[in-house]
Amino acid sequence: MENRQLGNSGLEVSALGLGCMGMSWSYSPVPDRNQMTSLLRAAVERGVTFFDTAEVYGPYTNEELVGEALAPFRNQVAIATKFGWKAAYEGEARWSRLDSRPEHIKQVVGGSLKRLRVEAIDLYYQHRVDPEVPIEDVAGAVKDLIQQGKVKHFGLSEAAAKTIRRAHAVQPVTALQSEYSLWFREPEKEILPTLEELGIGFVPFSPLGKGFLTGKIDENTKFDSSDFRNIVPRFNAENRKANQALVDLLQNIANRKNATPGQIALAWLLAQKPWIVPIPGTTKLHRLEENIGAAAVKLTTEDLAGIEAAASRITIQGARYPEQLEQMSNR
Repeated sequence: MENRQLGNSGLEVSALGLGCMGMSWSYSPVPDRNQMTSLLRAAVERGVTFFDTAEVYGPYTNEELVGEALAPFRNQVAIATKFGWKAAYEGEARWSRLDSRPEHIKQVVGGSLKRLRVEAIDLYYQHRVDPEVPIEDVAGAVKDLIQQGKVKHFGLSEAAAKTIRRAHAVQPVTALQSEYSLWFREPEKEILPTLEELGIGFVPFSPLGKGFLTGKIDENTKFDSSDFRNIVPRFNAENRKANQALVDLLQNIANRKNATPGQIALAWLLAQKPWIVPIPGTTKLHRLEENIGAAAVKLTTEDLAGIEAAASRITIQGARYPEQLEQMSNR
């Protein structure tokens, strides 16, 4: 697989990374740990060098899994993780409070280093912007960690353009991680121009629309009771039926390209900018291989124009998050 550089940072990673959240958290029953270890190592063997995790995934267990699985390949891969939540309650709401106070960031970095089995975190994201803490203070705290050799690069997630600029003025931001795909194109308005101007890379999460753009989900699909998508408005049966038009578009192009709808969705993202590195997640080897195959799918200018014209006639139905989660975005 070809490599890409995240903006002007010098951080070079595979054109497609691997989102690891679902290996421990959020979707359906938690997969077998040994199987996920094998999957992570299979990804490295197939050319993936960029892996995404977070303190809150599990919590903690996803960092532990990633750290253990990738320990034999430490010099070959870049691992990104995230800070910014506070364990304030018990049960389901335990991680529902943000905390990006500098003293908290400097306290929790040690745990992530230990779980990931590394001496320095390659890319350390603020998981969500904390409205109670000036972003300059957050950037300053990470700058201190970089100077101490505990972190190599600073990232933000779901931050607004003005917030990115303020953080970047204190400590250069290497990458922004936010949702971006053919069924969520909000970043095109302000985020992408800002990143291009400042020389910041972009790491789209949910590049396959939480699985919807693969064509394997329809209005009749039943999710496990623990699956996060049960509370996502865009995934109610009525909206899935309405949004099928986008999958049909991808399928038509896939048929011409001898590809899958998911591969077309990823290839479209890769074609947008050379500093975009999507991180599709999966727990299945065949899906991993399918996603990796997207890097070899080349969309022509005519292909892209055709996708744009057809997509412009489709109105996506349903919010991408429940209201309380959406409020944490674009701050």
